[in-house]
Amino acid sequence: MIDPQDYKQVLGAFPTGVTVVTALDDDGRLVGFTASAFSAVSMDPALVLVCPSLNSDSYPIIKRSGRFVIHILSHEQQAIAYHFAGKGHDKGQGVQWQRSELQNAVLEGAVAYLECRVWEDYPGGDHAILVGEVEKLWCAGHELDPLLYCRGKMDQLPETLRALAHAS
Repeated sequence: MIDPQDYKQVLGAFPTGVTVVTALDDDGRLVGFTASAFSAVSMDPALVLVCPSLNSDSYPIIKRSGRFVIHILSHEQQAIAYHFAGKGHDKGQGVQWQRSELQNAVLEGAVAYLECRVWEDYPGGDHAILVGEVEKLWCAGHELDPLLYCRGKMDQLPETLRALAHAS
């Protein structure tokens, strides 16, 4: 048996970006969750995956609606990451967002986002493995730096990486 604390410590040593996944419930209210478990799956078709907790308030809504948006957060959106990491049904309060042309909930200020429809939904222990087909995407380019997560802390890119990224 793997000790859960050891497992968290080992996985926490792998630096990742921070995403917020959003959707709209049946009444048009914003729901969502913070996720670092996000990855590209396929180029053709364009598929990505994110892994929501089975206990997430948002997961059943995403399953029902069949749509979601993955936002790659900017380093200035740490408060948004913590806001969506919590439980509760009123995640839209105080958050700047708008409906996209595809009628998805898009957060303002993200580095990039991917609007997806559910391609497949697999079991993954206490999480789901939610594969989305990308229908539309957007990126701010080098205007914004992403928010990073490592060892339980969030921060921006180190200066050396920021200089390299902005030079290209």
